[in-house]
Amino acid sequence: MSKPYLLSILLTALVIPIGGAVAEHLINAAHWSVLLFSKWFIFSAGGLRLLIAGIKQAVDPAFTVKQVFHIQGTESLPIVRELGFANVCMGSLGVLSIFAAQWRMAAAFTCGLYFLFAALGHLTKKPAGPNERLALWSDVLIAVGLVASFVVQFRGGLG
Repeated sequence: MSKPYLLSILLTALVIPIGGAVAEHLINAAHWSVLLFSKWFIFSAGGLRLLIAGIKQAVDPAFTVKQVFHIQGTESLPIVRELGFANVCMGSLGVLSIFAAQWRMAAAFTCGLYFLFAALGHLTKKPAGPNERLALWSDVLIAVGLVASFVVQFRGGLG
């Protein structure tokens, strides 16, 4: 298993969302709530995770092809690079949503849908190794978290 990959998932899906919400609560006296946590979860688990993955895929598509999917050869590298560009775009929406509350529902929906489809893609075949199993389970958990964040943001925006 790639330790940097595991570390990036733990940081973006747990440490940064929890740390950001706690810091905002303590520094800005923000009301501690699921809404506050979801703001940071969308930013980090959706936005940062996809932005970092997208940059990695665009710059080094071979990592995803070989280490995550265990595909040999170079035929798929341009496709993974294009996936990287899409991930940079979605990730940017999630990152910018930390500053623009009106973007959070769109970011949670878009990033959550991506992680849901990615998880389903991993489920359609047996994971080939520990990195693919990690991708599967982190995609499932982040998809669930982003769907919940979408609902929380929707309900919070209503009143």
